[in-house]
Amino acid sequence: MAKKIPLDKLSEAVDKLLTEYQEDVVKDTNELVKQFAKKGARTVAQNARSQGWGKSTGYDKGWTSQYEEGRFSSQGIIYNKKAPGLPHLLENGHALRGGGRTRSFPHIAPVEEKLSEELYKAVVKAV
Repeated sequence: MAKKIPLDKLSEAVDKLLTEYQEDVVKDTNELVKQFAKKGARTVAQNARSQGWGKSTGYDKGWTSQYEEGRFSSQGIIYNKKAPGLPHLLENGHALRGGGRTRSFPHIAPVEEKLSEELYKAVVKAV
């Protein structure tokens, strides 16, 4: 049965309900971001492995994720701990000493775009 609230306490009750809802949404979103960061690190590592970049360098085994949580935000960071500068050079290419540029190998951006879409859908579904 519904709980009766006096009119002078209505704003406090609504504020309490909204605060509880906000805490639930932030908690669920943070958990989803953690899961998707781990999934992203695994996917990028698999992409590197499938392109043959990990056989001699271990590039594929260096992928990991980190999670940072703020009061109202959270972020998952996917990075390569064994070769920190190499992903940027492979993803974007780089200048050559004698002029010109190397070819880029986009292997992180497609994963990021796909996971961003999936995360958005998962957050909307959870909320």
